[in-house]
Amino acid sequence: MDIAWIGTGIMGAPMARRLMGAGHRLRVFNRSIEKARALQADGARLASSAAEAATDADAVFIMVPDTPDVEAVVGQIGPVLRSGAVVVNMSTVAPAAERRIAAYLAERGADYLDAPVSGGDVGAQEGTLAIMVGASRPEAFERVRPLLELLGKRITLMGEVGAGQITKLANQVAVVLALEGAAEAIALARAAGLNPARMVEAIGSGAAASWQLANLGPKIIAADYQPGFFIKLMRKDLRLVAGAALESGVALPGVAMMASMFNAAAAVGHDLDGTQAVAAALERISRAA
Repeated sequence: MDIAWIGTGIMGAPMARRLMGAGHRLRVFNRSIEKARALQADGARLASSAAEAATDADAVFIMVPDTPDVEAVVGQIGPVLRSGAVVVNMSTVAPAAERRIAAYLAERGADYLDAPVSGGDVGAQEGTLAIMVGASRPEAFERVRPLLELLGKRITLMGEVGAGQITKLANQVAVVLALEGAAEAIALARAAGLNPARMVEAIGSGAAASWQLANLGPKIIAADYQPGFFIKLMRKDLRLVAGAALESGVALPGVAMMASMFNAAAAVGHDLDGTQAVAAALERISRAA
């Protein structure tokens, strides 16, 4: 297929590379063009704009940071999309915005999927992401399912457009609370004089097991804050969660606490570090106490 890929950051670039590896033809665009040059070396064509990338594409994938970014991309590609094209937004954005975008593209004869992902940079590289999908039409989902299967291990159609985003926000609720649990468990073990790595090994196959403990626990212990997913992006996601909770009338006290924790991590210089750097904020709080 002829595919446009817009957004070649820490997640987007390896995902685009997997599609090329399966023989698809990609035109790629990124606001910072240098981030797209490695894909050019792998055989992608660089586009000078999102509109150029999307012209005559069978499918357009979007992987950018926030709701305004997606809206800007859609505004640029809408006028050039060919009838029958499928636009797949894999960014995490506001569900209400997704529904507006789907209506706008339907007027232009294009289908729309919101298909946010979970699994971090490792999942993007290995094609093991969890992909949560809302679709304008089930037929549109089936058309791009083979592409999604190159990117993810579990692809779940959750319902109409917007349903994928709500599922991703629920995912982030579970993620941040599990991450805080891992960070606090490590902090307690360390303060009590235990070997924290051995503690993680000891509890990691029981009821306390989680992806966060297994994958980010060792990084917390080593103070390795290299990003698989940025603190600043999780802060954005938690703002989206708060908005969805307000709209739905749901109390999420744990999310409110974690929003404060991630804001604290950003305030002490970790906004561009991985989410495991929330442990650094916890450490500061402990020292202050």
